[in-house]
This record gives sequence, structure tokens and C-alpha cells, in this order.
Amino acid sequence: RGRVAGFVDIPLDTRHPIALAALACIITATPGTAWAKYDSLANVVTIHVLDLVDGPAVVRTIKDRYEAKLKEVFE
Repeated sequence: RGRVAGFVDIPLDTRHPIALAALACIITATPGTAWAKYDSLANVVTIHVLDLVDGPAVVRTIKDRYEAKLKEVFE
């Protein structure tokens, strides 16, 4: 299978503005990913992944590795 780029929607638990800003920086600084859109009503971030292999794995990684830690700090 060839490499595929795509968008992934990630439902967030945090609404803290500094946590969201930090998450945007982390995602965009990660090679191959970019923060594309944030829906504040639904609290969902859409990211673009250059080499998208497993969308649900990307969601789990962002939530477990980054969002959870940011929640500990800011909430």
C-alpha cells in the first residue's frame, strides 16, 4: 500500500485555552502533522497527517500522549 495523506478528527476533553494552544504547537511541530481546524462548539480538532496509516491510532496517541498530560497541568 502506498503512502496516504489525510485528515483526522480528534474529539478533545479539554477546553482550556492555554492547553489548546500548547497542543496546537505540539501537533504542528511534529513532523508530518499540522493543526488544520478547531471546532469550538464540538470541541474537535482536525489535523492533517502526511503519512496516515491508522487514524484511530493517531487519535489515541494525541489524546493519551499529549492532551492527557496538558490536562494534568492546566486543569
